[in-house]
Order: sequence, then structure tokens, then C-alpha cells
Amino acid sequence: MISRRTFLSVLFASCLTLLSWLNFVPAATALGGKLPAMNQPAPEFTLPTNTGDGEVSLSDYRGQWVVLYFYPKDFTSGCTLEARRFQQDLPKYVDKNAQILGVSADSVDSHAEFCDSEGLKFPLLADAGGSVSKAYGSWNTFLSMRHSFIIDPEGILRETFVDVRPAIHSTEVLARLDELQGAAS
Repeated sequence: MISRRTFLSVLFASCLTLLSWLNFVPAATALGGKLPAMNQPAPEFTLPTNTGDGEVSLSDYRGQWVVLYFYPKDFTSGCTLEARRFQQDLPKYVDKNAQILGVSADSVDSHAEFCDSEGLKFPLLADAGGSVSKAYGSWNTFLSMRHSFIIDPEGILRETFVDVRPAIHSTEVLARLDELQGAAS
């Protein structure tokens, strides 16, 4: 017998597949909206999280590089793989003075379960209404899209990733972070 969580995840993924196959989502929404401008201040935000003081703001990380990644749903295969890769590479990010922040529309409780289940040691932020995902051009009707952003220590957006492949994404982000930090030196 399959668990309720597995059943709901499969049902949810099936519905998304059917909707995309039927092209139910309007084209402008399917693209996630307008991405923020490169080399400009990244959109500021404060969101609830399952770690620390219960809320995280982008401004909390001034003086550090930030890898802000948006993903559709806790406990789904691609999102789990992506989170595992970020966790696996976490010491490399720490060595580069970079903080990873994951964002999805899932609840704080779901994030807590996901972090416990996968051993994640970086904050996941609950963007239930999608306001931050929308500000970053990463919202698709009721889910965050799989986009990532690198923000420098002054809060300036330095890189955008919209064609994300979960299995290799952390490696790509680390390589680009190396380039950006080398150019900033």
C-alpha cells in the first residue's frame, strides 16, 4: 500500500502534466512572468521559514553571497534531487561565503518535514501566496517555477538560471559563483 504523501504527490504531478499537455495555462503565466533586471538590486523579501527565528529576509544576508532557488514542491522527485545536490555541496558554498535559500509555495510544516526527511541544513522559505516568486518572475499559477538567482553581498542580482536541470544545477551554480567571485576580486 502506498503512503498518502506518495499518492498525493503522484496525483498532483499527474494533474500538472495533464494541464500542461492541454496547454491550460496562459502563455504569459507559463513563462513565470518578468525576471528582475540583472546588475540591479534584487527584490527584497521576508518569508516564514522552518529554521532559526521563523522568518528570513534577503537583507539578513548582506555581506554574503546568496543562492536563491525556487522550486515547485517538497517531496517531488526533481525537487528532492535538486535539494540533495545543494545539501551535498553545502560545505563548498560555506567556503565561498554563500547562503542557499530555497523557496516554494509549500507550508513551513511541509518544509520542516522535507528538511528532516532529506537532512537539509539550509533554510526553506514558505511563499504561500507566491508574492516573492512573482517578484522574481518565477510563479506559475499556484507553484514556484524552477529558477535560481545569485545575489552578491551588496544585494545586487548577478546571475539568473531559468533552464534548470536538478541533477547538475548545484555544480553549475558553484561554477558561476566562482566566476563571479573571481571577477569581483
